[in-house]
Amino acid sequence: MDLQDQLKNLFPDHEPLPEEAAEEVVHELYVQKEPMICKFEKRKGKATTIIEGYEGTDEDFKILAKEIKTKLCVGGTFKDDSIIIQGDYRDKIMVILKAKGFKVKRVGG
Repeated sequence: MDLQDQLKNLFPDHEPLPEEAAEEVVHELYVQKEPMICKFEKRKGKATTIIEGYEGTDEDFKILAKEIKTKLCVGGTFKDDSIIIQGDYRDKIMVILKAKGFKVKRVGG
């Protein structure tokens, strides 16, 4: 006996409401004409990749940072209008951003 049958036994007069399919709204990122800058730095002896130059809203940039971090399975943060990713992932990040329609410029090394 599943849960639906048990509920029917407890509440025989109850008519369940038809379930409505929730529409999922996909958030569109603002794609700018100017290239974003993807650069490499060493901070405290560790390699970091920094992405700067996004002209959209901070929320869009945070969403983009989360997508990059999850696709690369790395740590990182969003700070001072830049995304800081742990490790040197410039090539992979550039491929991800170009697939989304962004122009990316590689800086440093």
